[in-house]
Amino acid sequence: MAATIKQRISTFLWFDHQAEEAANYYTSIFPHSSIGKITRYSEESSVHGAPKPGSVMTVGFTLDGVEFGALNGGPHFKFTEAISLVVHCATQAEVDHYWERLGEGGDPRAQQCGWLKDKFGVSWQIVPDALFEVLEDPDPARAQRATAAMMQMKKIDIAALRKAAAG
Repeated sequence: MAATIKQRISTFLWFDHQAEEAANYYTSIFPHSSIGKITRYSEESSVHGAPKPGSVMTVGFTLDGVEFGALNGGPHFKFTEAISLVVHCATQAEVDHYWERLGEGGDPRAQQCGWLKDKFGVSWQIVPDALFEVLEDPDPARAQRATAAMMQMKKIDIAALRKAAAG
C-alpha cells in the first residue's frame, strides 16, 4: 500500500548515519509527534559506499503535526545555518522547554538571538510571539531598544525584551 501524502511541502534532512536517532529525539520533544515509515537499504541501494543492506535509509516522522523526512546519506553533506527550523512559542515556559531540549549537546557557540544548533548540527530558532510584538512596535524607539536587547541574548527572554522596550 502506497503512503498517502498529507502535506504538499515538507522538510527532508540529510544525516550521516543518525536519521533514526534524530527522529526519535525530536519526537520526544514535541507534542503530537510520531515516527512513521522507516525504509532500509537493500543490496541494490547499498552501492558506492552507501550503508550496508538492512541499515536504516529513511525515516518519516511528524513533529507537532508537521511531516518531516530524514535520510542516512553518509558524510557528503553537512547542515548549515543557512536553513533553520523555527519553533513559535506562546510563553516563556515554551521557549525554555524547547531551548533546553533542543540545545542539549549542541554547540553553545552557535547560540545567538534565539538561534541554536542541536547535537546533530540542525539549526533551530526558538521564537516567542512576544518578540514580534516588541520588534514591530509602532514606536521606533521602543522597537530599537527591544532589538538592542535581543542582540545581546542567546535564549530570548520575554520579560527582558518588554522591559527594554519600555525603557
